[in-house]
Amino acid sequence: MSSAIVHQPRIRQGGRVLIAIVGGNLQGVEATYLAHKAGWEVLVIDRKPVVPAKGFCDHFLQLDVVRQENLGKAFKGVDLVIPALENEEALGRLTQWTRSSGPPFAFDPNAYAISSSKMKSERLFAQTKVPTPLPWPECGFPVVAKPDMGSGSQGVMVLNDSESFSAQAFGSTGHWVLQEFIKGPSYSIEIIGTSGQYVPLKVTDLAMDETYDCKRVLAPTDLPAAIISDFEQISISLAKDLRLTGLMDVEVILHGNSLKVLEIDARLPSQTPTTVYWSTGLNMIRMLGDLFLNKFNQKRIKPHSPRGVVYEHIHVSPGIIEVAGEHIMSGTDELGIRSDFFGADEAITNYAPDRNEWVATLIISADTRNAAWEKRNAVLADIQQHYKIETYRDSVPNLINYF
Repeated sequence: MSSAIVHQPRIRQGGRVLIAIVGGNLQGVEATYLAHKAGWEVLVIDRKPVVPAKGFCDHFLQLDVVRQENLGKAFKGVDLVIPALENEEALGRLTQWTRSSGPPFAFDPNAYAISSSKMKSERLFAQTKVPTPLPWPECGFPVVAKPDMGSGSQGVMVLNDSESFSAQAFGSTGHWVLQEFIKGPSYSIEIIGTSGQYVPLKVTDLAMDETYDCKRVLAPTDLPAAIISDFEQISISLAKDLRLTGLMDVEVILHGNSLKVLEIDARLPSQTPTTVYWSTGLNMIRMLGDLFLNKFNQKRIKPHSPRGVVYEHIHVSPGIIEVAGEHIMSGTDELGIRSDFFGADEAITNYAPDRNEWVATLIISADTRNAAWEKRNAVLADIQQHYKIETYRDSVPNLINYF
């Protein structure tokens, strides 16, 4: 896909555009939420009959895109297809079909093939000469072991000593990336564009639970301006070397005064896009539409002055409220959008008044980050009081919990 390709969307009553989001779990929730903020009509497609995004999309179709022979019928009238899944077979089928006869597909298969493999990503990092943690055996313990495939913290282990390392029997380390484990705060940035036009967006701060799953995103960042500039240049270098057309997420850790790149994902991420939207007004789904439906113009990307945002996941059950990673939102029943939710601006949740166990993604904003945090504390206190909850749990990473 090149920026010269222009697809004219079919305008519906009220000027709406119809997009198909393939995948109704966490990425699908993110895409549906932001597409609605853009004023678009949303069709969610998933092979499962019940997925989280089904609860607030405009249309839902249970369909396995790999096995469906006539995709043209399923996607009739769709102006743009956005993948929200990591199934290689499905992505391959959609890429092939959209190239031959379908609507534009907001996906870069070549960039994704590299970013979805940690081993290929590490080779890209070396080629681009971006700073990364030291590889094994150049580093000492603890060592972090990452499976080649898989996103986020899935399958990741932290090994504290030679005994625990030997017990894992990595052999030649063929399908694992082994590198030094670095402690420090984590940050994320998205970059969007195509060759010659790359725009780094806004940095967000990430907080992890005890399993290293992201539980909270904060904006604006607490990084100083010089380090933000370094982060933006790192993202531009990686996008150029990938020849990216689309959206990419770059995650780093701050070690001393230096950023170390942990991973990249050439796809729509979850959590950070909504945080960026509430903080700056930048809508990454709308930007993808500009990139794949119209002529991309980086000068149109104009954020407003950043507001403070706290975006986090909670699990409420009898007697306890827990802040935890986004895994608690994955595979739930249908979610809905609620405004002014116990004082939060919005919540994406399966809450019901008669339900004593539920999950929610809280979206809380204020003029400043400190004010947003104070507001967040009041929201949780209100929930605790309403449900007479005594136990509050907010876990953090702890090496003792690993090998």
